[in-house]
Amino acid sequence: MKTVIVIGALLMAGSVQAQQYEGQYSKNPYNSKSVTNPYSSNYNPTLGKNGSAPKLYDSQGNYRGKLSDNKYSADSISNPYGRYGSKYSADSVNNPYGAGSVYDNDSPNNPYGDGLEVYSDPFSETDSDDGW
Repeated sequence: MKTVIVIGALLMAGSVQAQQYEGQYSKNPYNSKSVTNPYSSNYNPTLGKNGSAPKLYDSQGNYRGKLSDNKYSADSISNPYGRYGSKYSADSVNNPYGAGSVYDNDSPNNPYGDGLEVYSDPFSETDSDDGW
């Protein structure tokens, strides 16, 4: 049993290292790491469009969906019926009482917070799950 847990932990660590840090998904105009702030060195208006679907994580490492404008993708924050896009889901950045609370430092909606960490897979240009 311990061998299986150790191997699983090593596989998970390898997949995290394969992802490339892109910056923070944040509405904070002073966040210099924000991918949505035009004055940031990490500004990238094409993230989440045209097939790229970076993954979002909070500071505890919890997955918060994909930064995608595809409203049909299951993990997209733009899917109004999905776990990460619905305004009723606790895991959604669109829920003002859940992960999208303006009082949560990890929330991209907090104008003074850090936002969510954005990671992309450097080995693939598109995400087949997004259907682009």
